[in-house]
Amino acid sequence: MRVTTIHGTRDIRLEERPAPTIQQSTDALVRTVAACVCGSDLWPYRGENDITVGNPIGHETIGVVEEVGSSVSHVAPGDFVVIPFCHCDNTCLVCLKGMQAGCQNLGMTQGGQGEVVRATQADGSLVTIPVSPEEADPGTIAALMALADVLPTGWHAAVSARVEPGSSVVVVGDGAVGLCGVLAARELGAERIIAMSRHAPRQAIARLFGATDVVEERDQEGVARVLDLTDGIGADAVLECVGTDSSMKQALRSARPGAMVGYVGVPHGVNLPINAMFGRNVGVSGGMAPVRKYLPDLLERTLAGTVDAGPVFDATMPLDDVAEAYRAMDERRSIKVLLRP
Repeated sequence: MRVTTIHGTRDIRLEERPAPTIQQSTDALVRTVAACVCGSDLWPYRGENDITVGNPIGHETIGVVEEVGSSVSHVAPGDFVVIPFCHCDNTCLVCLKGMQAGCQNLGMTQGGQGEVVRATQADGSLVTIPVSPEEADPGTIAALMALADVLPTGWHAAVSARVEPGSSVVVVGDGAVGLCGVLAARELGAERIIAMSRHAPRQAIARLFGATDVVEERDQEGVARVLDLTDGIGADAVLECVGTDSSMKQALRSARPGAMVGYVGVPHGVNLPINAMFGRNVGVSGGMAPVRKYLPDLLERTLAGTVDAGPVFDATMPLDDVAEAYRAMDERRSIKVLLRP
């Protein structure tokens, strides 16, 4: 099969590799219908993370089940499914507490930008889509594709930040996850949603998703603008969707005393200013999203048309052009690229 591999900084290749096989009785093999490039894939692409030369890359996939292990009973060959990027059994004590991202049998999608993907905990992880790929138009495919990671991750940021009806919310980060955080804040009833963004196409999607205000300034100037918009006290909830030290500090400074920052940006060099947080009673909560926890609700909202995260995909390319997809996102010519085998 063809699968995307990484060989060094900005060195992405599509190669022929053996297709994955059933290794455990809990496995399923899924033929890809759509995949995509994630903002977190850009960390190794830019040389910010260590890589193993030739490793498959990609973790967001929807597709059709081809084969299942002997103990799999909840999905069957022919089912159209979402694969959460983090696989869980959904039965261990941690999963039952609602933190499937900490499953005691956790697995991760590997080689998700390829033609076949192995899901390691099929019964607990895979969620069946009650339409066929042939029935789904491109817009629906894009909306469903967002369910594998970015929409549940943005949702997790909003839930972790304790967004409530009538609240004020700041979203730091205008990538696909940040934009989905805006959408989540709207759905959870926020009254004022301030999107931090300097880029006109991303600002337009933020407004489409429910942002009431857009702040282009960053750092201290950005915090000052947030304070101007929130009667001088800061926002009731802040979503940190980048993962850098500066984005986290901006998020913390934008929060009112007693507020919570929901963080889902993969941390790179973040140092929390504990003393300042202590003095203002500002907390942080979040981390890797328990995607499976949110999927049933988000799938229902997506199919009903009340939530549509599809617009975060502003480009669609064939899998053959995956290297160009990475370049487009790295150069900020695209927010998020959807890949079709």
